[in-house]
Amino acid sequence: MPLTPHVESHFTSGLFVRDVVIGMADGLTVPFALAAGLSGAVSSTRLIVIGGMAEIAAGSIAMGLGGYLAAKGDAQHYAQEKLREEREIVEIPDAEKAEVEELFEQYGLTASEAKPVVEALTHRPKEWVDFMMRFELGLEEPDPKRAVTSAFTIALSYVAGGFIPLAPYIVLANALHGLVWSAVVTLAALGVFGYLKASFTGSPRLRGASQTMVIGGLAAGAAFVIAKMIS
Repeated sequence: MPLTPHVESHFTSGLFVRDVVIGMADGLTVPFALAAGLSGAVSSTRLIVIGGMAEIAAGSIAMGLGGYLAAKGDAQHYAQEKLREEREIVEIPDAEKAEVEELFEQYGLTASEAKPVVEALTHRPKEWVDFMMRFELGLEEPDPKRAVTSAFTIALSYVAGGFIPLAPYIVLANALHGLVWSAVVTLAALGVFGYLKASFTGSPRLRGASQTMVIGGLAAGAAFVIAKMIS
């Protein structure tokens, strides 16, 4: 009887999704709050659109640069830790062997079971270092293109999210009408975004949708009230 091959399906785009989430979350929330605040102070949608576009430009650059520097920092941290491990397996091999044995024992292997595996690993310095990086330090080697990819992904996600709350102000001439429609489309977008984000992370989907809507709504409401009080 033929056997159906077992195929495992794993989600492997976690870093990309994380960057999209970072960019989109701020892109939806910050311009929405800014536009709502300006709506409480001015009646011209033209000023709101100009201010919103300026914020989207500045925010996308800042967020993208932040993602770039974070990814560069991860790569530098990995390189420094790898150099340290390479030095330690040469200078203090016995201590490193003991650490490997302890790691195997954490997975249920006895000392006698772990010893031959440890000895075999010590004859392969490159694999030994890779093993220590992954299982002792919990570090994966970063993609060398990760910093640039992360910067562009976050920045473009911010821009895409930012134009959603701004779109009604581009179409409508009245600031309050623009605010109402901006709230409708942005809260709907936040709900969809939160639902999809929860789907990727395995969290309750309705809770994820409601949380993002509440956070975005509170930010915009606070900005509107403060601007109204000041003006």
